[in-house]
Amino acid sequence: MPPFGPVSRRELIRCLRQLGFEGPTAGGRHAFMEKGVVKVIVPNPHHGDINTDLLARILRDANISRSEWEAV
Repeated sequence: MPPFGPVSRRELIRCLRQLGFEGPTAGGRHAFMEKGVVKVIVPNPHHGDINTDLLARILRDANISRSEWEAV
């Protein structure tokens, strides 16, 4: 993974799968991915990348450290 920064939705999903998450599964307004009891909401597809702030919130919800993310 490139250094911590903006990422496409497709790349986010690919990396979360490599870290052991399953999905994405449809659920309400947003899709989500699961790993055991941890559930992470995945943003809907839109034009442009997922910005750094949103990526940081997703990783915090997924209990993934910045170093783990960059090692993928």
